[in-house]
Amino acid sequence: MNSLRNKVQLIGNLGNDPEMVTLENGSKLAKFSIATNESYKNAEGEKVTDTQWHSIVAWGKLAEIAENYLIKGKEVMIEGKLMSRSYETKEGEKRYITEIKCNELLMLGK
Repeated sequence: MNSLRNKVQLIGNLGNDPEMVTLENGSKLAKFSIATNESYKNAEGEKVTDTQWHSIVAWGKLAEIAENYLIKGKEVMIEGKLMSRSYETKEGEKRYITEIKCNELLMLGK
């Protein structure tokens, strides 16, 4: 049951090509976002589509796969866990980020 404590599974479309970062030790990091859509009818009976954007980070071999195969618009399935962190801007403001650390990546569609 421990594997269910912090697990996220999403299917969505890439909002941008992965942004690649190579660290000093040679490790690779891929950052990208995916959009998930949910449709429903509002009180007036109109169809409404709600789009949620999710920030994804992938390390190591998954980062290399993302770099070589993922492009904007491609449909993917992501499995991972939620991670939160904070940092301080140059102006001294504290910012908070929640992102999904990708453990599994499946490319869908053509």
